[in-house]
Amino acid sequence: MKVISQSKKINKAWVHEHASDPYVKMAKRDGYRARAAYKLKEIDETFKLLKPGQVVVDLGATPGAWCQYLRRKFAQGGAAVGQLNGSILALDVLDFEPIEGVTFIQGDFREDEVLQALVKELDGRAVDVVVSDMAPNLSGIAATDAARISHLIELAVDFSTKHLRPDGALVCKIFHGGAYAPMVALFKETFRVVKPIKPKASRDKSSETFLVGVGLKSR
Repeated sequence: MKVISQSKKINKAWVHEHASDPYVKMAKRDGYRARAAYKLKEIDETFKLLKPGQVVVDLGATPGAWCQYLRRKFAQGGAAVGQLNGSILALDVLDFEPIEGVTFIQGDFREDEVLQALVKELDGRAVDVVVSDMAPNLSGIAATDAARISHLIELAVDFSTKHLRPDGALVCKIFHGGAYAPMVALFKETFRVVKPIKPKASRDKSSETFLVGVGLKSR
């Protein structure tokens, strides 16, 4: 008799859920690498953050769906190739399949050498928007995971305070849990306007949400 293990049942359930997900189907239809593109799309349309001509930094960019959305936003007619009116700098510890017009740096944002490589690519330019879909490997230990999540967000906030325009914006992924309240407080200390948003493309079961901070407070 064939026995299906619990892990195989869970895997089959995930595959079925993923294949039937309307945002997965939309991503395939629209040529996006991941359903995450619609998270950034909703955030952008809600807060009117992205405009042609901007300098945008995408932290935790792999597989590249957010960069695809950005380059379509900056290209005439939403083209996936061709000239861009704007600059997109992407960073991730994982490999990244090239996207025309996107400058990619591979490395760990927590390492100073990688951060300096990103700063060098900016070449003194102020950043209009920082978007961060970074998330740590979670251990399942609440205190440890809260610390890891907080560290990444603190690094993104620190980078933003040094490189954003005064009216610039930061979008950060966060999870409800021990890190949430302290990170909201950090955003409120840093930005004039702070709003949370859970895009419709975020799975209902996920505790994922995004914090949006707009306009740096005086430093």
